[in-house]
Amino acid sequence: MGDWWNGVELWVIGLPFAFQFALVMTVVTPMCVGLAWLIDRIVDYASARFGPSPENERPL
Repeated sequence: MGDWWNGVELWVIGLPFAFQFALVMTVVTPMCVGLAWLIDRIVDYASARFGPSPENERPL
């Protein structure tokens, strides 16, 4: 596994900067957006599940 990853790293390092940037933007950006969406869904679920119920809220 480590040899394969080292080969990928060496390949990316050997690319010109513009191609490195384009590769990172097309691969890392969607992964980060997907991970942020997943974290948002988990936090929403947890806050709805473990937060106060509507009948426990005090009136203003």
